Amino acid sequence: MSAAEVSDPVTLRERIGASTGRLLATASALTDEQARAASLLPGWSRGHVLTHIARNADGLRNLLIWAHTGVVTPQYRDAQARNDEIEAGSGRPARELAADAAQSAARFAEQAAQLAGDDWQVMVSGLAGPAHPAWVVLHRRLNETEFHHVDLDVGYRPADWPDWFVAGQLDFMTARFAEDGDAPAVLVTDSGTGRTYRTGANPEVTVTGPGSEVLAWLTGRGGGAGLAVSPAGLPPQMPPL
Repeated sequence: MSAAEVSDPVTLRERIGASTGRLLATASALTDEQARAASLLPGWSRGHVLTHIARNADGLRNLLIWAHTGVVTPQYRDAQARNDEIEAGSGRPARELAADAAQSAARFAEQAAQLAGDDWQVMVSGLAGPAHPAWVVLHRRLNETEFHHVDLDVGYRPADWPDWFVAGQLDFMTARFAEDGDAPAVLVTDSGTGRTYRTGANPEVTVTGPGSEVLAWLTGRGGGAGLAVSPAGLPPQMPPL
């Protein structure tokens, strides 16, 4: 993603639309049995993941309302309410889960379409983390749709992530770990692009492989068995996100 694209709402909204379309196609094909089965997220069924994706759309929509109106609108009432809503919705039939995901995504898109100009620079804050400009909300939604699509574990794999998503997330994740005093220092190379990244100063371990597989390892969605590591072995375990 170029520097201009990073904060361009038009590009980001288009990418959210495409990502959401892929996710909803997967969701609409699930059976009730598949919806109740385990996802890749510990302790969560696919129904939990889909409900989380839907409530995330509503929560991030609240932040866009805040940016557009100037009225402070919290993402969620609180963490417990967020968790309770996910649990309560997780056991619904697959058709209801898919419809909820689609309807909440549409509400988010409709709200995003109302923002213009300086709205995107308004500072908002979510349930956790520092305040940020409203355009960052679009990145947060992209992350939800792409990462959790893989977490459903029904055919969408890290190799299916768009190249622009992988490149942007490798920049973001390695910088995030570089600021984390508990993360091991690793020199990371995307063998597809040749780009290198560092998760800390003076790395003693190198990890090389396709960018999507490197990103899967960094985000806990792959053990890194197919990556080249020096000294030989598996890549070091990164702190949970």
